[in-house]
Amino acid sequence: MANTEILLESGTNEIEIMEFMIYDELYGINVAKVKEIMMSDKVKPMPHAHPSVEGIFKPRDTMLTVVDLPYYLTGQPTERHPRDLFVITNFNKLNIAFRVESVVGIQRISWNDIQKPDKTLNKGEEGVATGIAQCGGELVTILDFEKIVAEIAPETSIQLDEIDALGARPNSDRRIVCVEDSVLLTKLVEQALRQAGYGNLVQFNNGQEAWNYLKAIRDSEDLLDRASLIITDIEMPKMDGHRLTKLVKSDEKLKQIPLVIFSSLITPEMEIKGKEIGADEQLSKPEIGHLVTVMDELLARGQ
Repeated sequence: MANTEILLESGTNEIEIMEFMIYDELYGINVAKVKEIMMSDKVKPMPHAHPSVEGIFKPRDTMLTVVDLPYYLTGQPTERHPRDLFVITNFNKLNIAFRVESVVGIQRISWNDIQKPDKTLNKGEEGVATGIAQCGGELVTILDFEKIVAEIAPETSIQLDEIDALGARPNSDRRIVCVEDSVLLTKLVEQALRQAGYGNLVQFNNGQEAWNYLKAIRDSEDLLDRASLIITDIEMPKMDGHRLTKLVKSDEKLKQIPLVIFSSLITPEMEIKGKEIGADEQLSKPEIGHLVTVMDELLARGQ
């Protein structure tokens, strides 16, 4: 299911959303994160696990952690039914099963039609909804699955120990453009980069904001001082990272700026797509130490 047509296209600024139901509410996940859908099965509980973790099960030869998504979202004991489904996902190089009640279907929409929830709906800045999409006549809450997993298992997210392992580092005044819509990951990336000596950061919540900035400085004589390197996520409202990459690398002046795609969705299929649109490097979250090393190399080339 993850190998859908959208993965073969380049920079269209579109996404395919798989809609599913939990307690009569409609939620969505990027199809690119979904490996398969299975009927729910018996789960072996694990002692001392996070309350939202049902346990493990082993379809075929793969051991999977099962997350009780209804419980995570509501905090209420889950009414489990034989017809419940497991949505098997793959992102951040992790395979995880999420329990849902039913799958409604797939909708293809533009990232421009996905709105970021305001802070009153999103529990302040740390909400679990990454966007609200209008699909047909329904509003669909697109969940931030990376945040869900990071909250349940913090060790799977960005680890500052990776920066410590790089040893003593000089401070750099090179300006780094960071494009990331997740508040949690923005904070973690910022903290890691500052610790690594990259303190001159300019941050944007989506590709459209970053593109507006880059267009504004495009004709500056000191372009590479105002944008020495770009780091972008893929999944973002308004404009995704692939569309941003395509625009940057299609521009005669902006294409000289090194650009790194730093995303939970880096798979062989996505790597092909990233190469087609000109990304200089593509790295999987949460490999922050690798990101810093690649930044060092790219910036050294341009000196």
